Amino acid sequence: MKPTLLLAAASAAMILLLGGCASPVTPDTRPSARLSLRLAPAALGQSISLQQHLKVERGSRIDELDTALEIDAEHLDLVGLAFGQRVMSLHFDGRQLQVWRHALLPSQVQGEDVLQDVQLTLWPAEAIRQALPEGWELREAQAQRTLLLHGEKIAVIDYPDQRRWGGTVILNNLRYHYKLTIQSVVTSE
Repeated sequence: MKPTLLLAAASAAMILLLGGCASPVTPDTRPSARLSLRLAPAALGQSISLQQHLKVERGSRIDELDTALEIDAEHLDLVGLAFGQRVMSLHFDGRQLQVWRHALLPSQVQGEDVLQDVQLTLWPAEAIRQALPEGWELREAQAQRTLLLHGEKIAVIDYPDQRRWGGTVILNNLRYHYKLTIQSVVTSE
């Protein structure tokens, strides 16, 4: 295959891959319906560096992506790769979120949503609870978290390895109908 055709095929596959984990084009925009969680990196309580493999399931479609994630008290940095090419990067210092996106990345894939999923799965439950707006609730029992809005389940996060990182985490987003399986390997703590 010619290099230009290979690049075009990889770009098309990247669009399909990342479109699978995007929110619907017309999300619920009621004032309390959008969580917009933005916790300070220091609220994690430690520094970590992870290599992650993500599997996104939506309907009968399955897509996969690799990320490198580094968090310390000052910042969170995430780089997403598809087919060995950077497709998104995030830098969050606790105040400002900077997002770089590949030009072919679907507009529905938002850095804010990626940051929120990272924080919902990794941050201590108490830090999340303190930041939740009125109407939102986070329940935690054994190896599972449940995020609710006015008593309605929005997301369920399972920790089959009993750890927030260095193993498998499964996030079922009931609002946007996707399942995200994260397999992490700790590269430094």
